[in-house]
Order: sequence, then structure tokens, then C-alpha cells
Amino acid sequence: MSSIANQKLVGDDQLLDSSLRPKQWDDYVGQDKIKENLKIIIAAAKQRGQSPDHLLFYGNSGLGKTTLAHLVALEMGKKIRMTSGPAIERAGDLAAILTNLQEGDVLFLDEIHRMHKSIEEYMYPAMEDYKLNLILGKGPMARTMELRLPRFTLIGATTRPGLLSAPLRNRFGGTFQLNFYKPEDIGKIIQRSANLLGVNIHPEAVQIIAKRSRFTPRVANRLLKRVRDFAEVKNDGIVTKEITEHALESLEIDKRGLDSGDIKILLALIEKFDGGPVGLQSLAAAAMEEEDTILDIYEPYLMQSGFLERTPKGRVASRLAYEHLGIKYTKTPNLI
Repeated sequence: MSSIANQKLVGDDQLLDSSLRPKQWDDYVGQDKIKENLKIIIAAAKQRGQSPDHLLFYGNSGLGKTTLAHLVALEMGKKIRMTSGPAIERAGDLAAILTNLQEGDVLFLDEIHRMHKSIEEYMYPAMEDYKLNLILGKGPMARTMELRLPRFTLIGATTRPGLLSAPLRNRFGGTFQLNFYKPEDIGKIIQRSANLLGVNIHPEAVQIIAKRSRFTPRVANRLLKRVRDFAEVKNDGIVTKEITEHALESLEIDKRGLDSGDIKILLALIEKFDGGPVGLQSLAAAAMEEEDTILDIYEPYLMQSGFLERTPKGRVASRLAYEHLGIKYTKTPNLI
């Protein structure tokens, strides 16, 4: 596939993701406790005529952190500005973003754990006192310029909350962990997305996709779109049980939702390290994957599904992993 075609596919997917994003609380399935708490925070802020406290959302990728930020902005009737930690390289970048905010706007900062520490120092007075102190010049000629900022709500999102410094973390008025979804909630999300996309999908197909969606809405929507492609080409656009199983098999998504990357990691762990325990660095080298990719993409689901265990000595493949891969389990308890 050409780079132009690739870019078009990514762009189309992003447009679809945006169209599938819930526009009101009732359309947001799951995370009920978080929604309830956010509604109270927003309602109280409205009664006081203020912006809500700064909020921090953390959890695995694809669980709905960005969608929650949009819903907060919609509920407040304000605009949302979006950026990410790595995108803010200099103090001037931060100043340009903050000074362009309007009173009450929401600033969504994705991957906040990757924000440079020097930029983080500027964030403290911006979050607390709504002012930005910039240092102009160097050496004896340096001087400080104070910029007053409109009151805004910062919503930070991260998959790695442990990498946030304590001073930054403590400046958020509300911190919420997004958890993996229940299969029945994933099924509701798939059915809603199918309705929005105009996809004729059978109930059995919904269940199959839900079981292989890694408990994650973003994965569920992605699989639905790919299965829809197979149905349009091979089954007159009707998503049946048979076409769904065929599509997912072609995509190398097995019955437990494991893809080729998951299998590669488990096989490396079992075949090269006798099932573990093994350190992350060694496992990443053996599987030819980045350490962060294993930590953020593969490991959470493998652990949630019971295929992988983390021990003080390192990662260990569970008996379930051996059974799933059809490999005889020979480890003894004292090796773990």
C-alpha cells in the first residue's frame, strides 16, 4: 500500500472515530462511577460560576480518556483545546497555547507524563494562580515577564501515572482511573457504533467482536470497521457470525483477542526463557519490541486475561498461556 493510501486510511479512521465519539453522557457506556463524580464536579462548578478543578485521567490506551474530556467541555458549554506533552518543547509553545485560551476553556493534555520537566515548572503557577512567568534573555540582562491567563480547566491524560512527578500530580483536583470494560458494555458500544455506521450486524457477530476486543472500546470500534470491510466485499454488507469469524481469522485475532504481537511475546517468554521469570529489557530484546510498547500495549491485556504474571523476579508465562498456545506446561512452582 502506498504512503498516500496509508495516510487516507488513517485519516478516514480518525474521521470515523470522531463520528463515533459520544456527544452526551447517556451515550458514553461504562465507567459509571467516574461519570457520576464528574457530573457532580461540573454541576458544583456551574453553581459557583467557576471552571471545574483540573482533572487527571489515567488508564490504558483506548478506554475513553479523550472522550471524557470532550464531554466535560460540552457539559460546561466551553471549547476544548487539544495538545500533548511531547508537542510542548519550549516555554514559548506553552505560552502560545495558554494565552489563546478563553475564559472557562478546557485544555486537554494527552501523554502528560512525557512533558519535559522544564515545561512542567511553568505549569505550576499556570494551574494554581492562572499566570505564566516567562524568563526573557540570559545572564545579568535576564528579566521575568508575568502573563495573566484566563481561568481554564486542564485535563491531563496518561497511561503511565507513575511517571508523573508528585508536585504535578498533586495540583489536580480530581484523579480518575479508567478500567477495562465488561464484555456486555463492549457489546453495547459495538451495537451503537454499528447503528451510527449503518452496519447490518447480527447479534452473534456483536458477541464475537466483543470477546476479541481486549475489553477496550477503541479496539472494538476498529475491529467492527475491519469486519464491515470484509462484509461489504464478501457478504453484501451484512455482518454475520461466519463473515466475522473469517475476518478476524484473516486479521490474526484469535478467540481470546490475542494478535500476532501478543503471541510473539508469549512465545519468546516460553521458548527462550522457559516461561520466565525474565526482566522486561531481556523480553523486549528477545521479542524485538520496544519496552514501552510491551508495557503500554501488550502487557496490560495479557495480565488482565491471565496469560502473564509479574513477579518480583520478572515476567512469567502462566499455565493458561501454555494451554492457549498448545504447549505442554512443565514448570514447577519453585521456579517461579
